[in-house]
Amino acid sequence: MTTTNPGSYLRLDDGRPAVRFERIYDHPVEKVWAFVTEPDELAHWFPAPRITLDLVPGGTITFAGDPAVPDLRTTGRILAVDPPRHLSFTWGDDELRFDLAPLDGGRTRFTLTDVLEARDAAARNAAGWDVCLAALDAFAEGRSFEGPHSGPTPQWEKLYAEYVAAGLPAGAAVPGKD
Repeated sequence: MTTTNPGSYLRLDDGRPAVRFERIYDHPVEKVWAFVTEPDELAHWFPAPRITLDLVPGGTITFAGDPAVPDLRTTGRILAVDPPRHLSFTWGDDELRFDLAPLDGGRTRFTLTDVLEARDAAARNAAGWDVCLAALDAFAEGRSFEGPHSGPTPQWEKLYAEYVAAGLPAGAAVPGKD
């Protein structure tokens, strides 16, 4: 696994704020597609470890088991699916986009874009995705990692401080802390 974008803040062409991450995995695109579309695979790294999804445009996706808000169960909507290259869905007021591109040597470029409902969520969400993607990186490499299912941790707090220091907008409430 190679990190090509560890986490950056941007404004999309339509003006909406977003945070973006990019990795290159030493796996074919079909395997990385499974990481982002199969509930048993998502459980290893996604913030909400219990997920169900109807993988068609307009289908529903449900999230439960987030340690920061354990009683919360939310439902999103699948916005677009283009196997094995693109998946986007709503998650709360955000939009998550997963873009995969096959590369030479059976590798895959993985891009996660979190289109933010609120600009001030950038540092908070970036720190959270950083923890989640560290868990995905470990899972993809066959290593164990406690990851995002342990709530706001000292690791998350350190990353959050680093994103704030780097100038990402901050100030949104932190579930489980505020």
